[in-house]
Amino acid sequence: MAQPEWAPVGVDLERPNVARMYDYFLGGFHNFAPDRELAEKVIANWPDVPMIARANRAFLGRAVTHLVKLGVRQFLDIGSGVPTVGNVHEIAQALAPESRVVYADVEPVAVAHSRTILEGNPLASVIRGDLCHSAEILSDPALTGLLDLSRPTALLMVSVLPFVSDQDGPGEAIQAYRKALGPGSYLVIAHGTDELLTPELTDRVGNLYTKTSTTATSRTNRQILELMDGYDLIEPGLVLVEQWQPEVAAPVENPERCPVWAGIGRAR
Repeated sequence: MAQPEWAPVGVDLERPNVARMYDYFLGGFHNFAPDRELAEKVIANWPDVPMIARANRAFLGRAVTHLVKLGVRQFLDIGSGVPTVGNVHEIAQALAPESRVVYADVEPVAVAHSRTILEGNPLASVIRGDLCHSAEILSDPALTGLLDLSRPTALLMVSVLPFVSDQDGPGEAIQAYRKALGPGSYLVIAHGTDELLTPELTDRVGNLYTKTSTTATSRTNRQILELMDGYDLIEPGLVLVEQWQPEVAAPVENPERCPVWAGIGRAR
């Protein structure tokens, strides 16, 4: 397969990647043929997937807007993915131009394209790093040169934790970030679940994702609350993603179609 001009050297073009598939679900173009082919198979089995991806993205926008209104001016977005419309820095800096944003992701396409987008923006940077390697991310010059970790910071983990296995210690990593960030910091989580899916659908989609370089881990509402230990949830708590402070006043119809638990917690 020919290497696109925008793709970093050394990127695996043959094996599907979950970050690039997510970009495809959102209508992006920073993905390769194997990503698109597997993504289409996922959609064939679960047609709601693109809608769920958009719901996640909309929640990210509402969460950032809410936190800016609370006075937060620093954001650390881990597992930020391939940039698309509605990036954290775009939302935060439109509301408060002094907002500072650091992105971190292990996917080289996401990092490379983020660097292109952020060129000329002195208040935003990107790191290639693994969520579970908290010490490396927190000590990276791209972060320490931009964020003051003694001040409140919003830690964003939107749609990344399902791709961190229990063996990799996501809970320990989250606690390391909580202890490193300043008093009054926040944690934003959106995490897919199979609690509302049939076992047949779970198995079919799960088997497809075994073809990627990253396997998925579903967690229950209670398990996600355990990951948020040390944080006090703000209203309305950990709820289905479309139910978290929706922009419309009317009740959300069929929120279970987007089986993603979402919430924001304030560090104690």
